[in-house]
Amino acid sequence: MFKKNQKSPITQLNQEEILTILGEDFECEGNIRCINSARIEGKISGDVSIKKGVILGEKGIIHGNLESETAIVFGTVNGNLKVKHLEIKQTGRIEGDVKTENLVIEMGGRYNGKLDMKIESEKIIVQTPSE
Repeated sequence: MFKKNQKSPITQLNQEEILTILGEDFECEGNIRCINSARIEGKISGDVSIKKGVILGEKGIIHGNLESETAIVFGTVNGNLKVKHLEIKQTGRIEGDVKTENLVIEMGGRYNGKLDMKIESEKIIVQTPSE
């Protein structure tokens, strides 16, 4: 009769074991792709595509676009984001357009850009009657 509360994707990402960690001394010029989750503490100049989820640490900086299922931003993104679930933490800064289905911004978190929150499953499908 009662369903257990399902954890949000952001909570799941916070509790998940992260196998890919790009530390504070990591600097990259070029695009990065990763299948699982990753934590970024360094600086990336290029587009970042991380399929499952990304945590951008307080000292983490991305100069480029970010695409992922889930993103938690403690650091800075100078580029556009395309994610399903986005949380901007108190220290988080985003300069760019965001396309997401779910958005949480903590007090102090900053975002400057255009926001698109269209949910893919809510698209209206128009069918023409068959003759």
